[in-house]
Amino acid sequence: MAAWGERLAGVRGVLLDISGVLYDGGAGGGAPIAGSVEAVARLKQSQLKVRFCTNESQKSREELVRLLRRLGFDISEGEVTAPAPAACQILKERGLRPHLLIHDGLRSEFDQIDVSNPNCVVLADAGEGLSYQNMNKAFQVLMELEKPVLVSLGKGRYYKETSGLMLDVGAYMKALEYACGIKAEVVGKPSPEFFKSALQAMGLEAHQAIMIGDDIVVDVGGAQRCGMRALQVRTGKFRPGDEHHPEVKADGYVDNLAEAVDLLLQHADK
Repeated sequence: MAAWGERLAGVRGVLLDISGVLYDGGAGGGAPIAGSVEAVARLKQSQLKVRFCTNESQKSREELVRLLRRLGFDISEGEVTAPAPAACQILKERGLRPHLLIHDGLRSEFDQIDVSNPNCVVLADAGEGLSYQNMNKAFQVLMELEKPVLVSLGKGRYYKETSGLMLDVGAYMKALEYACGIKAEVVGKPSPEFFKSALQAMGLEAHQAIMIGDDIVVDVGGAQRCGMRALQVRTGKFRPGDEHHPEVKADGYVDNLAEAVDLLLQHADK
């Protein structure tokens, strides 16, 4: 690999994944990953632009930010790019009325959306709500439509909580795709539109930004396909095999966010 100075030259902004990079969720709200609170603070004090880019779909942005602040992070709602608000914009633009298979914690994001006589399904990480009964209802709604539309908030395979690895929305999305013979529209990482909206909010071009995430495919691969650079942290859902992934190679692997920030502050925007 090229020297860090070469790999990080010209970086003017940082996109941070949240779960598995800043903290691991779980009982009582979860716990910050060692050194991450201070790392975010150091980034915020630097010349680099910072934005948080998450596929969180169990909590509203307001609730997520409240939790992260309680854990000690310097973060505001306006700094977070999340899939639910992006999905609402798409629903309004296209006159879509969703059947919502989502977590109760996310429902407030859809308060302004017409859900009568559904003509699409919106699927998110509904946790225990992803029962056979609820999945079957979503399947029935889709099968009754002439042109079924399935909108999935992210397509992650799994994520990490303090108690261990947890199945993510992607597995359920694939089940509905298979049963209905359709392809879901993914809102969130690794969708190029999602990354572009985060870059737009920062006022940066892709080559000026770097993504830091724990998911080799969704965070790293997704960002690189948009023309960004990307680092993978060895926290959260990271697996040792990720460093030898057959299709995606990060621009660098770091032990945690603290190490990534050390390197960025040393080498970026030079």
